[in-house]
Amino acid sequence: MSGVLKNAIDWVSREQPQPFAGKPAAIMSASMSLLGGVRAQYDLRRAMVFLDMHCINKPEVMISTAHERFDAEGRLTDDTTREFIGKLVSALGDWTRRLQAGEQQ
Repeated sequence: MSGVLKNAIDWVSREQPQPFAGKPAAIMSASMSLLGGVRAQYDLRRAMVFLDMHCINKPEVMISTAHERFDAEGRLTDDTTREFIGKLVSALGDWTRRLQAGEQQ
């Protein structure tokens, strides 16, 4: 996890009431390496547990060799990656609705 993100989370985590608590979340990473940011995702997931966030577990989206999946203007050109991202966004929407339904009961 980058130092900037870690510091931002640390600062916001001190707010009361805790703004992260109970919020749905999804994690996605992109990296030039073959691991696609897996270690950063692990660290971020641990921070989310501490903050009492509700992170979806699947699908996991770790975009490896990201420099080969985007064009010079930053547009995603890889259809498989686009499908993975779509599934993650869809799962986050479903998870958010489930959490909201639980709050209304």
